[in-house]
Amino acid sequence: MLTQMADGVQQQSLFYSTDNGYSFTPYEGSPVMPNPSPSTKPAFRDPKIFWDDEAGYWAMSLAEGNKIGFYTSKDLRTWVHTSDFVPGDANVDLGTLECPDLYQIDLDGDTTKRTWVLAMGANGYRYGRTTGTAYWTGKWDGKGFAATNSFPQWMDDGPDFYATVSWENPKDRYGSRYAIAWVNNWDYAATLPYYRDFAGQTSLVREIKLKTVNGSSTLVSSPIGGCEAVESPSSVSGKTITTDPATASLPSNLAEGAYVIRATISKSDGDSGNEVRFRIKSDGSFSTTVGYNFVNSEAFLVRDSDGSATDSLAEGPKKAYDAVRTAPNPSGTNTVELVIYVDWNSVEVFVNGGVAVLSGLIYPNKAARGIQLVSDKGSLTLASFSHAGCKK
Repeated sequence: MLTQMADGVQQQSLFYSTDNGYSFTPYEGSPVMPNPSPSTKPAFRDPKIFWDDEAGYWAMSLAEGNKIGFYTSKDLRTWVHTSDFVPGDANVDLGTLECPDLYQIDLDGDTTKRTWVLAMGANGYRYGRTTGTAYWTGKWDGKGFAATNSFPQWMDDGPDFYATVSWENPKDRYGSRYAIAWVNNWDYAATLPYYRDFAGQTSLVREIKLKTVNGSSTLVSSPIGGCEAVESPSSVSGKTITTDPATASLPSNLAEGAYVIRATISKSDGDSGNEVRFRIKSDGSFSTTVGYNFVNSEAFLVRDSDGSATDSLAEGPKKAYDAVRTAPNPSGTNTVELVIYVDWNSVEVFVNGGVAVLSGLIYPNKAARGIQLVSDKGSLTLASFSHAGCKK
């Protein structure tokens, strides 16, 4: 099932396969879900379907402007509208909603705490955010979804994690899921500088689990291990971080296009620094900064000087692109573990096993490959650091 559009009218069409998914044939009765108001051309798109074991029929979530519509069907051809989920009913304005996703997942791996999650692409600009993936935990009764809390949580606090798609873990159906997202943002997607035919990308595939974090049911993300087999790590430990990059004593020859950094940093007794800063994709003049503030207990991403390519953005997109993005760390201790995946044009930061995540596009200068590690002032302790380049 997918959305097709003609003359601006969105409708749902069915395709079927008789060879185990190798090829698909259009169902001649499509569209199976015509647009309810073709004259006004409302949003009516992004169907996500699952089989409801308890109810014994198919269930669909569909993006319809500022609400998510729910539909059920016995045969995938005839659909009945059963209810709507409207964030605005709780005075939560998330703009136009897209890419809904409704699924079950076990809280803390406990099969007796199986929980429904409703996720969707949303705009959080009214709440100091930008476009991203919002989600609620709650209950599904076979016809509608009731959220536990009126205000959503967010899968990623970075600027570029949208249109998320998740699917079942075939080895552990309810224990975890896999997810991938569009690394881009509607505030500037149409105006970004492109290298030849490059027009954005997807995130790393992540394994997501539902865990109790500070009393709240929270989706925790970690990248799957596909990159591990092509890494060749180098590491240091027990070093001091200061405002001078040399004191961290990072291994030499770290200039790689794509790599992963794993670091544990502490604000130990006697340390007077408040922030650790990784300057990645640096050429001495331009760089992207990934950091952590121990006072505020939050990771941050700064890319207002990532490279000269984004300097030409118009004022509105440039303001959105340059905005500093932060991710609160629920643990709030004096030690933080950061896993930073750096690709040629993106960075994804996982804090303390993925309880907080920041993802963003970057546009470094083509020769910018340096890495520096500094503090904002005084000293911090680099308990461990490893760097592994992803080989071509």
